[in-house]
Amino acid sequence: MRSLFGLVVALSLSACKEEPRGQLEPIPRPPGMKDAPAPGAAPTAAQPPVDPSKVTLRWKLAAGTPVTYHLEMERSGAAPAPQEAAEETAAKDKKGKGKEEAAPQRAAPATPFPSGFTYVLERTNSGDYRLRVLPEGKDTTEDTGALSERGFVLDGLQGINRNIAALVLELPLAPVGPNDTWALGTELLTHDALGPLFTTTKTERRNRVKLTALTAEGGDQVATLEYDLLEQLSGKVTSRRAPPTVPARADDPAEEEAEPVDESAGPPTTDASAEVRITGKGEFLVKAGRWRTWEGTIASSSRGPFPTNALQVPPGTVKLQLTARESAPPAATAKPQQ
Repeated sequence: MRSLFGLVVALSLSACKEEPRGQLEPIPRPPGMKDAPAPGAAPTAAQPPVDPSKVTLRWKLAAGTPVTYHLEMERSGAAPAPQEAAEETAAKDKKGKGKEEAAPQRAAPATPFPSGFTYVLERTNSGDYRLRVLPEGKDTTEDTGALSERGFVLDGLQGINRNIAALVLELPLAPVGPNDTWALGTELLTHDALGPLFTTTKTERRNRVKLTALTAEGGDQVATLEYDLLEQLSGKVTSRRAPPTVPARADDPAEEEAEPVDESAGPPTTDASAEVRITGKGEFLVKAGRWRTWEGTIASSSRGPFPTNALQVPPGTVKLQLTARESAPPAATAKPQQ
């Protein structure tokens, strides 16, 4: 009896040691093959080979050590006067016609453009890039924005403040080499500001920055960038008709009947257009991550009753020159521009 009991216990113990049914034995991995990634681990994307002929242009700022530049804007000649004289002449070229037809819509008052800018690039303790823009001139206030490492405006800044900052601070997204080109995030003519009476008939836009040379100098690489931007816009501005006037009195010889207006021809229109050209050249220090030199020219003009608030650069011809400053101006307490 005791031997039978011992046999049962022995069989039970051997059954517990058996491997579960269906379990597969691991197959040895061939020599030289890498181990499989751990469960749940993200797959590693294959990194493209580094092209030694290309460089990555980035601003290199140390936390607590701002970099300051001053942009001088020198105007060539006086600023062009608004195109308004033709409106009165066209409306009164014949006696009495001004009573029947209103002059073309006047352009909105021009926004005062700064005479220069000071840029302060800062890196916060969290690693974010911050830009302070200090325009020079009458009725200007400090503006602020957030930047990416390549100088792209992520948040803040509008109008001319944003366009000029993009022109002198923005760098290419991808690595570039000689003869590579890219575009800037600028909007020199704002279509949304043209108004409902403006009908666009033709637009042309060219936005190109080119790396023309990459040379070694003084332990650093110098990337030479050339700028070629153009925006043209033309169209027609519809004139609002004046309300009908009181008919002339027969007993008053001084009053004359106005010439009849052909309503079937539709409301009168006036041609209007604008053009902005920007050229420039800069030398960027790749290792230091900042400009060595930068200069350019903005040439803008408009014809007819073109809405001046749609022009997002200084009017006329303006020469630009960027120079580094040793210290940053104190922070202003004024509110940023809206």
